[in-house]
Amino acid sequence: MKKGFDNEKYLKMQSAHIRERIDQFDNKLYLEFGGKLFDDFHASRVLPGFQPDSKLRMLKQLSDQAEIIIVISAEDIEKNKVRGDLGITYDSDVLRLMHAYRENGLYVGSVVITKYSGQSSADLFKNRLEKLGIRVYRHYVIPGYPSNVPFIVSDEGYGKNDYIETTRPLVVVTAPGPGSGKMAVCLSQLYLEHKRGICAGYAKFETFPIWNIPLKHPVNLAYEAATADLNDVNMIDPFHLEAYGRTTVNYNRDVEIFPVLNAMFERIYGKSPYKSPTDMGVNMAGKCICDDEACREASCQEIIRRYYDSLRRLLVGACPDEEAYKIEMLMNQAGITVHDRPVVDAALSRAEETGGPAAALQLHDGRMITGKTSNLLGASAALLLNALKELAGIDHELHVISPDAIEPIQKLKTQYLGSRNPRLHTDEVLIALSVSAADDAMAQLALDQIPKLKGCQAHTSVMVGSVDMKQFKKLSIQATFEAKFEKSSVFFNGKGI
Repeated sequence: MKKGFDNEKYLKMQSAHIRERIDQFDNKLYLEFGGKLFDDFHASRVLPGFQPDSKLRMLKQLSDQAEIIIVISAEDIEKNKVRGDLGITYDSDVLRLMHAYRENGLYVGSVVITKYSGQSSADLFKNRLEKLGIRVYRHYVIPGYPSNVPFIVSDEGYGKNDYIETTRPLVVVTAPGPGSGKMAVCLSQLYLEHKRGICAGYAKFETFPIWNIPLKHPVNLAYEAATADLNDVNMIDPFHLEAYGRTTVNYNRDVEIFPVLNAMFERIYGKSPYKSPTDMGVNMAGKCICDDEACREASCQEIIRRYYDSLRRLLVGACPDEEAYKIEMLMNQAGITVHDRPVVDAALSRAEETGGPAAALQLHDGRMITGKTSNLLGASAALLLNALKELAGIDHELHVISPDAIEPIQKLKTQYLGSRNPRLHTDEVLIALSVSAADDAMAQLALDQIPKLKGCQAHTSVMVGSVDMKQFKKLSIQATFEAKFEKSSVFFNGKGI
């Protein structure tokens, strides 16, 4: 993959810009941190060269000035809300995030429980954190939020919230996921700081949409595809256009809430420091794109991947039709189809040739590898093995795993573990390969190629099981799947489900 983003330039520019924003206020800035702080894989896919931990590395450059507040909604605690990418509850993720930040030398000052209205589960979580020596604050449900500005910006509104004690000039406000109440925490603190004679500032740090590239740039369209479930829409910032005569990109939620935020700023400060939602942002990513064409191509591939993922979830009843339709519309706007993803046609052609499920993977040098279903291996497992052989320069006719070694695993699966499918999955074939590597130099050579699969593109002609899907993720292979079940699947009834 061609590099399209200068990560080192980004780290320097971003940290410098945040320092400048701190200086604009009374040496106190509340920075609402959107998106993922240390595992931003979406950004690394659409901006080749962007490192998933770039935001974390940038904050580490500011570690002497920064402290972190982690926000969690009492409503999310009450309903055991789960992070879809990690499969853990939001309250568990608070502890995970805290540990990760501290391991990286960042100071976590406190946790804030928002939308609190006496939930017993929130009280239990608060007690648990306090026993660990963590300071916990509560922010309450405010009637009429966010439209009743006079009431919200008063002693009965923000004034009822706990004042969060902070000690450093940069306060990063983050959360396990969206809807946690990060912005409300920032604004509440502005009000409470102002009452104490401190003119604190607020800024927002979100990577996407990128404000200083075109509205319909594939990078921005890929953000819309990624948030199709939230129905976010990129749009020209009308307030910025009116104030400065310059076209910038924002998204509907920030544009819609800005008049309310502006009124709050005016009520707190007497005058708003910002003329537009774009003014509030501190994102420098757009200035660090060094190869626009590489970023366009990577983003188009991301949109197609998102489209296939929406079709997959639609098939299992996990998303509405409208989400898939929206991403299809975004593909039209980008001028692409699924056939612009080379592995798609390669997998479908191989499936047609063999009359069974097949898979394809494109190596970084453009070589296309395929795998078919056999009595011993599933298509995905065969694909991995073929790719590793190709990378190692091993003749595809040679065995790196003996069929005699596979048969005992099949027997274990079917006779003792109750599996109906005797073919090896991706994790099982890698384990078999690693066992073979103990005595076989060729198997070891094939095993050594695994890191080279990172970032490769793959596609399967049918839906794969959760085991194979997770294994593709663990190997950092960017895989897509046709939204149809194999005919032998228990889910297949002649209608595709």
